[in-house]
Amino acid sequence: MELRQLRTFEAVVRHRTVTEAAAALDLAPSSVSQQIRTLEDALGVPLFVRGPRGMEPTPAGERLRRWARTLLDTAEQAVLDVRDQRRRLRLGALETLAGSHVPLVLARLAEHRPDIDVDVHCDRARQGLLTDVVAGRLDAALLLDAGEHLGGLGFPAPPEPLAFVDLDPVPLALVAAPTHPLAGRAALTPADLDRERLLVNVPECSFWMAGERILGTGPERVRAGGVPVMRAWAEHGLGICLLPRFAVADSLRAGTLVRLDLPLPALTLRLVWREDRESQPDLRDILYAASRP
Repeated sequence: MELRQLRTFEAVVRHRTVTEAAAALDLAPSSVSQQIRTLEDALGVPLFVRGPRGMEPTPAGERLRRWARTLLDTAEQAVLDVRDQRRRLRLGALETLAGSHVPLVLARLAEHRPDIDVDVHCDRARQGLLTDVVAGRLDAALLLDAGEHLGGLGFPAPPEPLAFVDLDPVPLALVAAPTHPLAGRAALTPADLDRERLLVNVPECSFWMAGERILGTGPERVRAGGVPVMRAWAEHGLGICLLPRFAVADSLRAGTLVRLDLPLPALTLRLVWREDRESQPDLRDILYAASRP
């Protein structure tokens, strides 16, 4: 087997069609097809069948998929070692966390693993981060979640085996303008929020999902936009919003927002990676170093 064939194989698994894999690799479709045929001839087994979703791995192809990522990762680390280059961690993060939690994680890594460099890629979409982790374009990703299993907040977890470690709690705050009728009322319950205007972003947003879990369907959802827009609308009395405490701390200190007295569970800052990449030299130790205080 050749490394280029394994990269091509992974691209076909990921994109499901020869044409899309060829575009991703900047190759001609005929070259992709030839590399797959050569790889199948070398192994003596078929690796793909055509199914309703395109090119689907055979049982042998599924087994090779696990090996392919391990072999490609090992080859990459061998190149770094031979060139005497520093270990590099490719870390993804939600843009929401870029200013609040990513610096803390980077500081922990710098303290416990000063031998590595970290490249940070921020994305607005959780699904984009998970896709890049699954595809091997990222080593790990920071996102918000809840519960004991990946996706407990309410988003679908990829079918690939993913591992995670929980780093820090992320407290939430239900906030409103000081003039809001619920401001100053004690011991609120979710029922007290029925028919209130709850400012939200999009269903894929972590805080929309948190609202579904904590507040139920009683409040009227009003689409505003991202965190800065929801915060600004709430300050102008256009509704209430459920946001991470760090995102509204300045507004609470300034008095332009107040916290409503409703008990709220915290979300969790979760570091996610592909379980089958743990064989990559040092990766598991590096990732767990991010969780050490």
